[in-house]
Amino acid sequence: MEPIEFTPILKCRRWGGRKLGERLGKSLGERQDYAESWEICDMGESQSVVQSGPYTGKTLHEIVQEFPAELLGSHAGREQFPLLLKYLDSHQASSLQVHPNDDQAMRIAEEQNGKTEAWVILDAAPESWIYAGLKKGIGRNDFLKAIETGEVTSCLHRIEPKQGEVYYIPAGTIHSLGDGILVAEIQQSSDLTFRIHDWDWVDKNGQPRELHLKEALECIDFECGPVEPVSSGFSPTVDSKTSEFLIDSPYFQVERLSCSNSRTISEENQCRILMVLEGACKIATEATSYSCQTGSTLLLPASCPEVLIESETSDGCQILLTRVV
Repeated sequence: MEPIEFTPILKCRRWGGRKLGERLGKSLGERQDYAESWEICDMGESQSVVQSGPYTGKTLHEIVQEFPAELLGSHAGREQFPLLLKYLDSHQASSLQVHPNDDQAMRIAEEQNGKTEAWVILDAAPESWIYAGLKKGIGRNDFLKAIETGEVTSCLHRIEPKQGEVYYIPAGTIHSLGDGILVAEIQQSSDLTFRIHDWDWVDKNGQPRELHLKEALECIDFECGPVEPVSSGFSPTVDSKTSEFLIDSPYFQVERLSCSNSRTISEENQCRILMVLEGACKIATEATSYSCQTGSTLLLPASCPEVLIESETSDGCQILLTRVV
């Protein structure tokens, strides 16, 4: 099975902006609040649709059902593609939130998947921030008291992110993206989010969004502590074939590749997704070829033959490789 390109699903949220178009080349309408580009998605009515090739018009879910071994290899037999890959434009701060683990998702919402995720920082405005995890020593009672007194941020671990940094956010980790941050996100296939605080945001009618404190308190891992970057950054010009292994989780593995000239990705009996983070490149097998720009995403089925990547920019390209595990 050859590489597959899907049409992105664009999502508008109150915290979105225009960087998905300006920085990543997504085709936006006139709205000013484009927040997410779902690149690979099999979640209910939100379905990635094949853009070109022999499977044009098929949804990712249909491919999972019709070609399980070819797509997922050793992980065939799943009813749903297990990961959701997206780009996020946090033009304004997203809510303070937490996601459940698998057991909590089933108990609270009767959904199969929790939501463990990872972020790669593509852009961060000066003085932007991330809240990721609780400060050391903060327990449930401390947190409840801070919510009651309106001082919840005093409990949170605050980071000023830098371009290239990578963060692993296991289910149960309290978090928020601040203003002016663009990220690539890898996560379990779930949209379960429990909001704790929404920074006093109200809509045009003066109404706030719903909070989910009861559910959030069931899910917060008070043993988690502060989250630090798993990588301090990466330059695609260091070497023509540099690889940086970033994350090895129960749900996905993430690796960052550089290519200043060309490199190959060997066959594996494992489904992989390529996201072009910087530069332009050609990604090809003997039978097919894709011209990819910053923001492009390709799915490599488990049965995909060897792939050749050729950089088409003078300073090379940078690619995020995610494996389904």
